[in-house]
Parts: sequence; structure tokens; C-alpha cells
Amino acid sequence: MDATYNLNGGFKPATKRFADLSGPDFYPTPEWATYALIDNEKFDGEIWEPACGDGTMARVLAETGEQVLASDLYDRGYGEVGVDFLKSDRSVENIVTNPPYNAAEGFLETGYKLARRKCALLLRLAFLEGANRQRKIFSNTPPARVWVFSERITFYPANAEVKGSGTTAYAWFVWDKGYEGPTELKWLPLGYKKRFENQDINPTLFK
Repeated sequence: MDATYNLNGGFKPATKRFADLSGPDFYPTPEWATYALIDNEKFDGEIWEPACGDGTMARVLAETGEQVLASDLYDRGYGEVGVDFLKSDRSVENIVTNPPYNAAEGFLETGYKLARRKCALLLRLAFLEGANRQRKIFSNTPPARVWVFSERITFYPANAEVKGSGTTAYAWFVWDKGYEGPTELKWLPLGYKKRFENQDINPTLFK
């Protein structure tokens, strides 16, 4: 069992997601959700995607023109394999990832320590809740920006039929070490999901 699976003392809650037979929590992030980030948040310098899975997010991040490092604890056919991000001491300019479902706090702690510029995590909007997070995270290291998705993201196992819409609200949480000021709450523009699904539209031209 991956140690991060029960990082905070509780097992993954029951969901409608399919079982993952190759390690916990492998649900590739839809490409449009990553385009929404890089269209609205500027990254300077190399970007590390430390939970790269099959490379879906890393390939989109490469369209920023910056060097992208990709790794994963499991071998899913992409990136550097066997890298335990929570034990890493690799310092980079930026870290961008969708952390394992039940290891968000651990990924944030490590990502904030290792990123010299920005650490961006795709998290449930409900991550804003909780007295423990208020004491441990938001009181001391609040994010610079929270980019809220009005369109729901639905996660599926690789190669599964994509249909329907998710029921959970998500946001990109961005910790920017060059930012001074209160947390900015922003809403991502509508249309990324629909435009990406329209094969006649170039998904890199969303701006």
C-alpha cells in the first residue's frame, strides 16, 4: 500500500470512481482543465509534474514552452518512475500537479518547500474548509490565488468512456512565492470543457 494513501489518518472515502488496479488514485486530469490553468497563470522556468501518471497533464504543461519534468511513484508508461515526491529534496522553479486523492496536504507541504516560484495544485474546492487546514496551512502559508472552475471536472480511469458530468467542485490553488497580498479568489472563464471537446477548435487558442 502506498504510504500516502492513508497520510492523514483516514482512508479514501467511498466514491463512484472505478477501482484502480495499478496503484491508488490514478484518474488522469482532463486536458482542458490544465489548459485552463496555463492560459490564466504564467509560469517562468522549469515545471515539475510529480504525479504524472500517463503524461496527460505534463504534455499540456509542455505547451507553455518551459521545460517539464515528469515523475510518478508508479509506472504508468510516462516520466521518471519510482519517485516518491513526499520524500524528495529536488528543488525546481515550479511544481504543478493533481495530487493523489488523499495526500493533498502532504503534496502541498512538500511542493511549497521545493518550489522556488510557484506551486499549483488541482484540489477540491472544499479544501478551503476545515479548522485543521486553517491552523496548519491558511494562517501561515495562504495561496496567492484560487482559480475556481464553474464547469465541473469529471475524472475517469484511462481509456474509459467519457460521459456525464462530475458532482464535485474543483479549483487550482496557486502558491506564488513572489506574491505579496491577500489571497485572490478568481473564476476561470467558461467554455474550456466545451471548446476542447469540439475537435474543430484548437484548445491552445482559448484566450
